[in-house]
Amino acid sequence: MAKFMDVHSGFFGVTQQQLAEAHQRDLDIEADEGVHFEQAWLDPESGKVFCLATGPSKDAVMRIHARAGHPTAEVYELPVEV
Repeated sequence: MAKFMDVHSGFFGVTQQQLAEAHQRDLDIEADEGVHFEQAWLDPESGKVFCLATGPSKDAVMRIHARAGHPTAEVYELPVEV
């Protein structure tokens, strides 16, 4: 499985609990696309959320996020790891 990092913008004022709820919405449907969201991070000052996932494709990651209610087009495959 490939690894992906995606970035969401506009998450100003979001709490840790709200981030956990958004992440759970991904987890609830991730198997539909063969994706697994491993971790999510929030920078409330910049309004950015970063998600680490594994899955078959960038498009699969994007479809799950869209269905979960927080779409993003900013998804990067991470083919090199050290």
